[in-house]
Amino acid sequence: MLNKQVCVVGAGYWGKNHIRTLHELGVLGGIVETNSDLLERFSKKYPNASTYQKLGDALNNNDFAGFTVATPAETHSEVAKKIISSGKHILVEKPISLTIRDAENLVELANKNNVNLMVGHVLLFHPAIKIIKEIIEAGKIGQLQYIYSNRLNLGQVRKEENVFWSLAPHDISIFQYITESYPNDIKAYGSSFLQKGIHDSTITHMKYPNRVEGHIFVSWLHPFKEHRLVVIGSEAMISFEDSLKGKPLKFYSKKFNIESGIPKKVDGPEELIDYEDKMPLTEELKYFVKHLNSKKLTISSGQHALEVTEIMVEAGKQLENQ
Repeated sequence: MLNKQVCVVGAGYWGKNHIRTLHELGVLGGIVETNSDLLERFSKKYPNASTYQKLGDALNNNDFAGFTVATPAETHSEVAKKIISSGKHILVEKPISLTIRDAENLVELANKNNVNLMVGHVLLFHPAIKIIKEIIEAGKIGQLQYIYSNRLNLGQVRKEENVFWSLAPHDISIFQYITESYPNDIKAYGSSFLQKGIHDSTITHMKYPNRVEGHIFVSWLHPFKEHRLVVIGSEAMISFEDSLKGKPLKFYSKKFNIESGIPKKVDGPEELIDYEDKMPLTEELKYFVKHLNSKKLTISSGQHALEVTEIMVEAGKQLENQ
C-alpha cells in the first residue's frame, strides 16, 4: 500500500494537513502550490517531495498514482477535471463543486477514465461513525426510524456563505452513509439575525424510504459547542457526543412496546461503547491510498458527494425563498 506516491494540490489551511499526514504514511510524492514563499517552506520541510507551482508540471510526473486537492472550493471543479482527464485517481476536498452540473460532469468523467473520484467527507472515517454504521447493519437497534444531528457553536461566522453551507455538509454526508438512500422529501427552515440574507441557524428535515426520517440543526449563534448525533431504532438507540470530553459513544436499550394499543416504555440500561482513537483524516487518506489500484470506492465516492450536493442545493433553494 505504501509504495504509491501522492501529490497534494494546495498547501494552505487544510492542504498542510494532507501534506503532513501523507508524509507520515510514507506516500507524499509532491506538492503543488502557487504561492512561491509557501512552496519554498514546504520544500525545505519535506525535501523528498517534488514541488511545483503549476498543476500541469505535476501531472507530467508519472510517479504519482493519485492527487489530493485542497484548494479553494470555487476551483475544485476545474482542478479535478484536469487531474481526472490525466487518468489519475483523486481525492478532492468537499464540496466536490459548487453546482450540481459540475459535480455530475466530474462523476461522468471519472467513470469514463476509470478513475476513482473520492471526496473529503472526513467524518465518514471517524471510528465512532463507522461503529454506528456496523451496529445498524447488524440489526442491533432493530428497524432504523429516526436520525438527528445538532452541530452548534458560537462562531465562526462567515460572510460569504450561510451556516447551512458551512456546517451541514458533514451531517448530510453521514445521513447518506447511514441510510444508504436518497430522501423523498426535504424541508429547510432558517433564521438570519447578524447579516441580512445569511442564515445563522437552520433546521433541515428529511424523509427517506422505509419511513426513516431525520433532522439536522446547525447554528453558529449558540452559547456553547454541541456536536451530537442520535440514532433511534425500533429496539434500541445510539448517541455520539463529538463535542464532549472523551467523545462518548453510547448504546441505549430503550424503546416503546405497544400493548393493547397503549405505548409501554422499556427503559433498559445504557452502555458506553469503546472505539479506537484514530484520526479521521489519517483513516481517510489510508483508504484513498488503498484504492489507488482502481478498486471501487464504497465510502465517500463521487456519486455520494453528488447526492450530498443535490440535497444541499435543494435545501438551499428553500432557505433563499423564505
